[in-house]
Amino acid sequence: MAAESFGVDAALFARLRVLWAEHDPMPAELIDQMVAAVASSDLSREYAMLTLVEGSRAAVRSDTDTATLQFSDGVTSVLVHVSTTENGGRRVDGWVDGAVKTILLVQKDRQWEADPGEQGRFAFGEVPAGLCHLRLVVESDHSHDYRTPQFEV
Repeated sequence: MAAESFGVDAALFARLRVLWAEHDPMPAELIDQMVAAVASSDLSREYAMLTLVEGSRAAVRSDTDTATLQFSDGVTSVLVHVSTTENGGRRVDGWVDGAVKTILLVQKDRQWEADPGEQGRFAFGEVPAGLCHLRLVVESDHSHDYRTPQFEV
């Protein structure tokens, strides 16, 4: 009896597939979209979006360069302003929204630590010029690291 029931079920499912194919066909691009969605589903945790804020790279009452960068992973946003100090180093001022325990500025094998103030403000002074990234320990249901892409200071 079980084999007979299986044959009836298989025939019923075959008719349903034909009915769905005729009246509600799968969109042609669905498979490609699903592959892309699955492949990129974890990227927001690994990388943040980097945006150079329009018009921010300009001299401000001096010959020094400044840059304003914005990073976001869709949950936590960071705004960073980089300027040149009198000694030729870089000053990094930043603001973060959300509950952040610790902020690290990482440059090769060196790192500097800052605690965000009540308003999410943090700063690093006299950082050598070069590539770096920020690493934030974010408080939520569970603590996790948020890392920005590398940027030039």
